Amino acid sequence: MKRWIVPSLLVAACAAALLLWRDNRALRRQLAQRPAAAAVDPWTAAPPAPEASDARPGGSPLAGLLGGKRLGGSGPPPTIATSPGESRLERRLRRQEQLAALLGREPGESEEAYKARILPLLEMALGGRRADLDQLRKDAEAAAGVTPDQRAKLDEAFAGVYDEVVAFTDQAVADGSLTPYDRNVKGLLQYAGGLGAILEGAEARVGSILTPAQVQAIYASGFEWGEYLGVTAPWERLHAPPPRPQ
Repeated sequence: MKRWIVPSLLVAACAAALLLWRDNRALRRQLAQRPAAAAVDPWTAAPPAPEASDARPGGSPLAGLLGGKRLGGSGPPPTIATSPGESRLERRLRRQEQLAALLGREPGESEEAYKARILPLLEMALGGRRADLDQLRKDAEAAAGVTPDQRAKLDEAFAGVYDEVVAFTDQAVADGSLTPYDRNVKGLLQYAGGLGAILEGAEARVGSILTPAQVQAIYASGFEWGEYLGVTAPWERLHAPPPRPQ
């Protein structure tokens, strides 16, 4: 079964990773600003008050099964805070605003300034995985007996695939199918389908270069061409999105 859906969701996964990274930094700053709590020595602290027990004569037998705790206390019953929390819609709107602030382009921000801000985050999200997949590819090709000439032909074919992926993504960003400013589920699904078709065509090119036995050996090793191409694509070449609407 083709597994092109993994790389097709890469953009959304990267956005989620960047959001989590940003939230983690904010939480760390908040934690650093909080005053340090006084340390409590467990050996000198006062022992906790003993729990109330149902020790009166004729107490309920069930109280004994509950460790001597009373079935009913004299204090007020516990209450649940009635102040409404953040609704799903409010949380979704907040996340959308965070995504727009992180991946969007502010009015007056040049493309060079935008890339200088985004590229380090992209490298943090994909750098390690790219190195892992490159090594996995070398191991899989060695196990399948891929020759240096075949590898060179694969790299040549992949260069064309990368150009197609970058051009297709730039077009999706320009026409609003992929946008950090609004929720466009339909556009995202259309983009995922188109990207999947490109990567599926890339797998066909692999089949025209390698023998069926080599293709099967690489697949049996657990290596996936679709995942490799999706992660190693030169996303750094993408143009910046249009400025955020006012």
